[in-house]
This record gives sequence, structure tokens and C-alpha cells, in this order.
Amino acid sequence: MTALILALAAGAVIGLTLGALGGGGSVLAVPALIYLLGFTPMAATTAGLVIVALTSSVALTGHARDRHVRWGAGLLFAAAGIGPAMLGSALASNIPAPALQAAFALVAAGAAIRMLRPGQEKEATPATRPGRAAAAGAGLGAVTGVLGVGGGFLAVPALVGILGLRMRDAVGTSLLVITVNSLAALALRGGTINALDWAVVAPFAGAAVLGAWDGRRLSSKVRGHTLQRIFALALLAVAAVMLVDAVV
Repeated sequence: MTALILALAAGAVIGLTLGALGGGGSVLAVPALIYLLGFTPMAATTAGLVIVALTSSVALTGHARDRHVRWGAGLLFAAAGIGPAMLGSALASNIPAPALQAAFALVAAGAAIRMLRPGQEKEATPATRPGRAAAAGAGLGAVTGVLGVGGGFLAVPALVGILGLRMRDAVGTSLLVITVNSLAALALRGGTINALDWAVVAPFAGAAVLGAWDGRRLSSKVRGHTLQRIFALALLAVAAVMLVDAVV
């Protein structure tokens, strides 16, 4: 019963974050699965991909209905990441658990610091750069495959800075990128998916899906900068705990 309550509570928070910010869900999902629910780093990254793929696809429909998804730009960005995501997923099983956890913590810390920097919400002028978009998409796909994160916390700044999307469009479009990358990474994790504790993963995912709908509504009422700053500070604290745990 305790595990079920923790799964529901954590899932709701992850969904709320993903729906409001277009990313960050899996960066919190993996630590929650490891520290609250006792998953191994490998199982947690696989479960994180399942949860984020489901949640992102549901949240995507709401943002698409509000016309905040740039399908062409998003598919270009996501397509470049499919191959690296699958390759990274295949390599992840060969990485020692402490190294995987430390790498995750460093990526999370970097994302948090980037979010805390000023100027992340400026309204950019659309100017698609296919070469840079493909390179950024490939890098994002590799991170998704190895670390089991959807990559929205990296995708949103890249979509603004490289593809020139406005912040609200970048949030919606990042959900498309997250969904594609997560599904690509999951394609090579069939064995670990079957071994997951679905009595925990299923309610976690269900709560995340419901939370994503509330997150989308929250994003229209609260300044994105405020939500982003709160999330970044929480993420920085989680990254510090994970890094210490991995190296001690």
C-alpha cells in the first residue's frame, strides 16, 4: 500500500511538471523510482521511458489542440534522434549502475543550471537551421537512450535557440520530440520492460497522465519563468543527492 501511494504521488508531480513545462518529468521520475520505490538504476531508466512516453503522448494532444505544436520542426528534430536513442539504449545495459547514476546526476544538474540562467523565455524569431537542428536532435536522442530521460528539459531551450520557436510552442513541440525519442529507446529494451514491477509502474504512469492535464492548465495561468525556477531548484537538489550517492 505504501508503494502504491508513493507511486501515485510521484506520478502526479511528474505529470504536472511535464504538462506545464514540456519536460523535466523523467528527470524526476528516475530518482523517485530509485529512492522511493527501490528500483535499480537500469530498471528505473526503463520505467521512466515508459512513464514519460505515455504521459508525453497524452499531454501532446492537449497542446496540439491549442495549436502550440510545430509538427514539421518537431519531426525534423525528433527524426535525427531516433538512431542515437536506439544506440544509446542498447549501450545502457553495459554501463555500471554507479556510473549510470552519476551521469544522470550530472546531466540533471546541468539542465537545472541552464534553467536558472536568465533569458530562457525570450520570444525568438523562427529561423530553422536544419544542420544544427539535426545535430541537437541526435545529441538529445543519445541522452534519451542512455539515461532513460525524454529530454524535454534539454529540448525546450534547443527548440527556442536553434529552431527559433516561441516558448509556448517549444513546450508543446518538445512533447512530440520526447514521445518519439522515448519510443525509439524503448524499442531495444524489450527484456527489461517485461521485468518491470507493473503493480508500481502502472499507477505511477496513470497518475502522471492525469497530472499532465492539470499541468497544461497550470502553464496558462502561472508564469513559465516561475514554474521553471521552482523546478530547477528542486532538480538541482535531487542531482546533488544522486551524485553523492553514486560516488560514496
